[in-house]
Amino acid sequence: MKTIDADKIDDLPGQPLSENNTFSFACHAGLGCFNQCCRNLNMFLYPYDVLRLRKNMGISSGEFIDRHVDIVLREGSYFPDVLLSMADNAEKTCPFLTDGGCSVYPDRSYSCRMFPVEQGLMYGKDGAPQLVHFYRPPDFCEGKHEDNPMTPAQWIKDQVAETHNKMTREWAAVKGLFFSNPWPTGDGFGEDTYGPKAKMAFMAAYNIDAFRDFVFNSSFLKRYKIKKDLLKKVRASDAELMRLGFEWIRSYVWGVESKKLRLK
Repeated sequence: MKTIDADKIDDLPGQPLSENNTFSFACHAGLGCFNQCCRNLNMFLYPYDVLRLRKNMGISSGEFIDRHVDIVLREGSYFPDVLLSMADNAEKTCPFLTDGGCSVYPDRSYSCRMFPVEQGLMYGKDGAPQLVHFYRPPDFCEGKHEDNPMTPAQWIKDQVAETHNKMTREWAAVKGLFFSNPWPTGDGFGEDTYGPKAKMAFMAAYNIDAFRDFVFNSSFLKRYKIKKDLLKKVRASDAELMRLGFEWIRSYVWGVESKKLRLK
């Protein structure tokens, strides 16, 4: 989910969609362009995407990151972006693409679910984020000619993207903090965008299996107080554990006071 400059929103590609605007789109194997969009992509992966994909593949999040992602730090941001690595072939196809379609379809990424709708967060003068949508099918797309009108909300429901939408918005609120530099300089501890504190924050966001081990098999619970009902949810749910990770990043990196966990 991108952060959008309100002053430049009219310059962005695609058709802006309000809550009540509709667009038509459907993708199926009967279209001549089927699977053609799954090539040579800058596919951003959000934490919940990695959580779902690694489970689909039966591997740990650490293994998934090692095998399937490129980690890129863009200018003006102090937290890296995670992109899906394309296959090493002439067309640079998605590594999960097969002749029959997507091999991880039930757990496909948020960007794939929302295609051809792109989402972003636009921050107003009061600092409150506003969700904005753009309809942006590629020129070769035949799905845009299908008679299947939907609003953005209907499309999210149709694509079973409600949880992806919620988790990605929660992550975007954390990621947005990193447009300011949180890392102290000259402190003698090597804290910068590549330092140990930054690596711990990345682990909490993207490596759910390592973060679980950190929470339950280190001194974490001796140092932090967490309410029993929340701790029960965290033990039972990867998504709740990930939310705890987001909260911990706010506290650990930014010193934001948390209602969910606090130092003893």
